[in-house]
Amino acid sequence: MDWLNKPSKFITGLIFVVSSFIACKDKVDPNAKPKAAPPTIVDVLVAASQPISNSIEVNGTVVANEYVELHPEASGRLTFLSVPEGKTVKAGTVIARVNDADLKAQIEKSKVLLDLAQKTEERYKQLLAVNGLNQSDYDAALNTVNGYKADINYNQALVDKTVLKAPFDGIVGLRQVSLGAYVSPTTLIATMQQLDKIKVDFNLPEQYVDIVKIGGTVDVEMDASSKSRKKAVIIAIEPQVNQSSRNLTIRAILKNSQAKNPGAFVKVYVNAGVDAKAVMVPTNSLIPDDKNNQVILIKDGKATFVNVSTGLRMANNVEITKGVSPGDTVVVTGVLFARPKAPLHVRSVKTLEQFNALNNNSNTADQ
Repeated sequence: MDWLNKPSKFITGLIFVVSSFIACKDKVDPNAKPKAAPPTIVDVLVAASQPISNSIEVNGTVVANEYVELHPEASGRLTFLSVPEGKTVKAGTVIARVNDADLKAQIEKSKVLLDLAQKTEERYKQLLAVNGLNQSDYDAALNTVNGYKADINYNQALVDKTVLKAPFDGIVGLRQVSLGAYVSPTTLIATMQQLDKIKVDFNLPEQYVDIVKIGGTVDVEMDASSKSRKKAVIIAIEPQVNQSSRNLTIRAILKNSQAKNPGAFVKVYVNAGVDAKAVMVPTNSLIPDDKNNQVILIKDGKATFVNVSTGLRMANNVEITKGVSPGDTVVVTGVLFARPKAPLHVRSVKTLEQFNALNNNSNTADQ
């Protein structure tokens, strides 16, 4: 009965016995097989050929038909300034004048000297006719006359440079200087633009160089909210490809369109050919790799990773040109959890339109 007097030792021993029993019971059998992981739940799409609109969407910039920065050709103080901001002016309208008093005074001085030189030249001419004067003296007098005429023409050209005129019919921008300011050829007086025709510049990857040509048309979306499009005619193509972006710069013109101011952003849609049949899959079914893109196909209930080649890309879909055939089952959701040769559990089979609707609804909810 000695153990009854020592209850703490008894309890400790009891706990040790129970723990040893549990440990022995839970000991893992080395020959037992591990439990298999449950199949990954995925949604799939059955690939099928369908017609696509082979149209390329690129960003464009509105450009004025004509644009110029108005700078004076001469330095000096502004004695006249007429900048009708935001209004249309005719070609040849005087915009500004620089002080030309010194130049005009020089012209008057040259005219006086010219008058005297001409009279001297006439007298020498008469003397030369009667052999009363050497030919060299007459030539010097004639040269003096021509020199003063040249001085007058030169100074008149400088006077003309003091007058700044509108080079074409167009809208004048904001005035940048005030009357009485000292200006130089680097001083900006205002800008001027011709908006009766609107140009659109856009860049196109060099791989599409064969689908555009001068005289061809593109669709320009001027207003994203209304989705209205206008036809523009291609008038010029930059002959050299940009070496950094590998893009080709193209210019098209919209006649009688003032929907956007120069510098504004527009969408340009280029027709890349007739509609064709293509295998399309949702963009989120692609697995990017260092060298190739991959998609997951279901074969015999297991995941099969295949390399694919892509073609035309759209907002939510991408064309598969190689690697997927019509009738293949493509995994769309659960892509990140699938493993090669691992079993998959198909939760649902949806069409491409259903996946696009889900993506659009998700984007709307995020906004």
